[in-house]
Amino acid sequence: MHEPDDANVRRAKPPVVCYPVNSLPQADMAMLGRARQTLTKVSETIVPPRDARAFSVPAGHFFRIVSIEGPQVGDLNLWNANDLSERFFSGKTRALHATHVGIGDRLWSTLPFLRPLATITADTLDWYGFDSDGGGVHDVIGTRCDPYTNRLLSGGDYHHCCHSNLSRALATARGMNVREAELMVHDVLNVFMCTGFTRDTHQYFMKASPVRPGDFIEFFAEIDLLGALSACPGGDCGAEHSSDTAACYPLKVEVYRPADGSLDGWKAAEASAYPRTHGV
Repeated sequence: MHEPDDANVRRAKPPVVCYPVNSLPQADMAMLGRARQTLTKVSETIVPPRDARAFSVPAGHFFRIVSIEGPQVGDLNLWNANDLSERFFSGKTRALHATHVGIGDRLWSTLPFLRPLATITADTLDWYGFDSDGGGVHDVIGTRCDPYTNRLLSGGDYHHCCHSNLSRALATARGMNVREAELMVHDVLNVFMCTGFTRDTHQYFMKASPVRPGDFIEFFAEIDLLGALSACPGGDCGAEHSSDTAACYPLKVEVYRPADGSLDGWKAAEASAYPRTHGV
């Protein structure tokens, strides 16, 4: 199309942040920091390579996703443990925070609930920032590798994509048929994954994760949570995913209980009070 005479004027309009977040409810990070000093581990779950496992976290507890043997990324789903229709909303989390999340950011739930499911309280990779390619860690951009896109692009079937792994994990945890469980699987937090958009074509890219054994990201559960974590078949995602050849490693989920009294004044997040009338 012909470029209009005022094209440069139109391009020069200033960017405006869509959702000013000055009034966004903030977590009490000082209180959570004090509570973190009192933690007692109450459970742990090992997530095998190229597979997923479900885990439960009571409201007011902390959980960590830990690298234990080698560089490995994970795909995280979160649900309200008492109502699976309320689950992690990666798109709104991205809009309220950023393309990549870190300490103090919150993982928000789907409409009509729209409340924090979890708050990020620690991250050993917070030093990474954004690299010269524009890559950062812990993104809420990518959706998860899945067998449908794999078939679309390769013509073959692969059953250990993160979507399939998460479907099996949820089905096992809740005694559901895997096809029923699949409908509850949703866009993920890409834990430890290093991603961004290319500067020339603006395509979503991945590069080798900086995660190493001992690294972890930690969350505070704002409500009772059911989680599922997939150890992605791409390993560190430095070359490929949906692969039986990439080096893959297990991940560990640890759940911690803070000491009694360390969260005095805290209460579980409440669902949105919007009456759902939509002007009718």
